[in-house]
Amino acid sequence: MKKILIVLMTALLCSVTAYAMDHSEFITGPFEDASAVTKACLECHEEQADSFMTTPHWTWTRKQSVNGKEMELGKINAFNNFCTTTSSNRVHCSECHAGYGWADESFDFTDKTKVDCLVCHDTTGTYHKDGDNSGWPKEHVKLDEVAQNVGMPVRQNCTSCHALGGGGNNAKHGDIGLVLDYPDRSVDVHMDADGNDFQCQTCHVTENHKITGANMATSPDGYNLISCEQCHDAEPHSESVLNSHTRRVACQTCHIPVYAKEDATQMDWDWSTAGREEPPEGIDGKVVRFKRSTGTQTWKTNMVPSYAWFNGKSGVYLMGDKIDPSTVTKMAYPLGNISDKTAKIHPFKIHTGKQVYDTKNLYFITNHIYGEDGLWTTYDWERSVKIGMETSKLPYSGEFGFAPTEMYWRIDHMVAPKEQALGCLDCHGDEGRMDWAALGYAKNPLNR
Repeated sequence: MKKILIVLMTALLCSVTAYAMDHSEFITGPFEDASAVTKACLECHEEQADSFMTTPHWTWTRKQSVNGKEMELGKINAFNNFCTTTSSNRVHCSECHAGYGWADESFDFTDKTKVDCLVCHDTTGTYHKDGDNSGWPKEHVKLDEVAQNVGMPVRQNCTSCHALGGGGNNAKHGDIGLVLDYPDRSVDVHMDADGNDFQCQTCHVTENHKITGANMATSPDGYNLISCEQCHDAEPHSESVLNSHTRRVACQTCHIPVYAKEDATQMDWDWSTAGREEPPEGIDGKVVRFKRSTGTQTWKTNMVPSYAWFNGKSGVYLMGDKIDPSTVTKMAYPLGNISDKTAKIHPFKIHTGKQVYDTKNLYFITNHIYGEDGLWTTYDWERSVKIGMETSKLPYSGEFGFAPTEMYWRIDHMVAPKEQALGCLDCHGDEGRMDWAALGYAKNPLNR
């Protein structure tokens, strides 16, 4: 109970301080560009800029242990089965970098005036980044008005990037969509706009701009991992049989029966069909969609999660790793098994894909997709592959094909009201959702 009271007080504090703080006395404008706004911010907040520039939201990388070796890993060089990498598409991907002007390797990470204060602290809802020019805001944004009305971040500041990654609303995660800006209780009991109204930092506790939370693809070491036990007791139920489950079953498993509520999420991306003038068969335009630039994508709503053991750490595919194109390559996947006492059964979205790879060197290609010379414009695989490999400095044999992949995404948001949580038979019934054999059980644990 004490933990719950503490988090409720934190949520209340967040909701109170989220209102705009009038800065019109300090900031007048007009401003030549967004960097000029940052210069004005630095007059009072230089220390805050210093702390922010040490975080992955600025560096997009962090030294960590990955697949058993020490290395730098983050959005700057991680691989996925959506748009593959950011390396040769920086002009576009930097739309979600909390800075201005990161177009190529010449970007100066020590330049404080390139820190984007407004993307996290805008309270007007009018601040928008531009996907065509390396993270500078759109021309129509009234910089002086936004700068005069800054405040603590709210959900909309976070979802402006985290809900839109991968090519559309709720595309990547499945449990982070724009519906979370003002969700109903049935969508998320914690962020219910008329109820608890938690802001993201209620759970993702933040100090000196360092935000807790670990993405499996960019933080496979599990650093700063957060859990339900930050607020809830390890045995929160009145029934002992339910409390016994919490030792090996994550809270999310029972309390998030489905994800992709209201907003569809992308479940498969087949890049092999990109560039075709005519769509393949079976395109309905809703669930299965085709565009010449992006190929074939499958989008679904109200998805039942997949379940796997998870100890907080993950394995990932690294640039240059050899593959077997006849089997599915896992781009990011949970670590842990039934014998690992630190692991719990956790819900996941599994995104599948078919990605371009070098058929002789046997590794995935860092494809160049954005810009005048990118695949989305030219539909020319040969050209885009060559440019992408030159950018990543990986040898290219001159021959490419497509190989299957899958990528796990943790399901942590869209927590249902307790009356909608899974019941015993949802997992242990004859038609239950658990694949007990895949989890390492000889049979349904209830049938002993």
